[in-house]
Amino acid sequence: MSELDPYKELAASIGAGESEIIAKIFELLATEDEAKLLLAASPPATVEQLAQKSGFAREKVLELTGSLFQKGLLFYSEKAGVRRYYRVRHVPQLHDATAVAEDAPRELLDLWRLYTDTEWPNYAKKVEAFLPQAPIRVIPVNVSFQGGSRILAFDDVRSVVHGARNLAVTRCTCRAIARRCDKPLEVCIQVNRAAEYAVERGTGRPISKEEALEILRRCEEEGLVHVVDNRKEVDHVICNCCKCCCMNWPPLKAGVKRFILPSRFVARVDQSLCSGCGTCAERCFFDAIKLTDEEVAKVDPEKCMGCGVCMVKCPTEAISLEEARSEEFIPQ
Repeated sequence: MSELDPYKELAASIGAGESEIIAKIFELLATEDEAKLLLAASPPATVEQLAQKSGFAREKVLELTGSLFQKGLLFYSEKAGVRRYYRVRHVPQLHDATAVAEDAPRELLDLWRLYTDTEWPNYAKKVEAFLPQAPIRVIPVNVSFQGGSRILAFDDVRSVVHGARNLAVTRCTCRAIARRCDKPLEVCIQVNRAAEYAVERGTGRPISKEEALEILRRCEEEGLVHVVDNRKEVDHVICNCCKCCCMNWPPLKAGVKRFILPSRFVARVDQSLCSGCGTCAERCFFDAIKLTDEEVAKVDPEKCMGCGVCMVKCPTEAISLEEARSEEFIPQ
């Protein structure tokens, strides 16, 4: 890697130094001056510190930070009235922040599609190697749980909504990029600081808790899976993922075990109620449900991610979720 190529340096800074595609994404989005400022923005720095590190005048730094913030390449935090800027930190953040705008150039989206299809699973393997726990997890739909199951706050997508300070909705970047289905696009629910960020950038719009719950209901009807950060307090985003476009599933299919965790629940079929219609098997992303020779549905608990999508359209209400996984599936 040439130290004179700022775009390759930026790709390396987010763990993708070998990726020509990520370097091209940075080059497409950032001018040379913007790239220089981005390289100066780690560790987080004030405008004055960035001016000193980059050699740009303060007015120039203010201009560049505003532009880079709008492009999704630079972020900021504030403490005790002091604002510090920091550059994008990893590939998923770069992906979501740059592709979310409605006017995102098609060239950018095509580069992201190529990266997701060819290089993303290997990046996820690197993530798995150094993170203490999976970064994301499935959260079940809020329909019918087997009696006695402990429904904890972080298991309940509606509790997340009710407990949020701020909510916004943005486009699903994965579907905007891949364009492989006609599932709803404006369904990515931003929570708290992420909601404030989306509204400030103009990439999302504020929504009420009632609208957020309606979006979730519609997503469940459409067979989309709820995915959140793997923390006890969901304070970032509720993704609503399809089977064919979303970047969460290729690492799972590639055998990356600690990238996305299942929920603590497993689907259970009451075979006395099952009509053998096969709707649950058709809706399952994970090939976890099959019809037996007796034409009743059977769940493979090893494959089941506990999303509950199978329950939503069951005409005989034969499916419920039961708590079936150990403490290791409780986020820290």
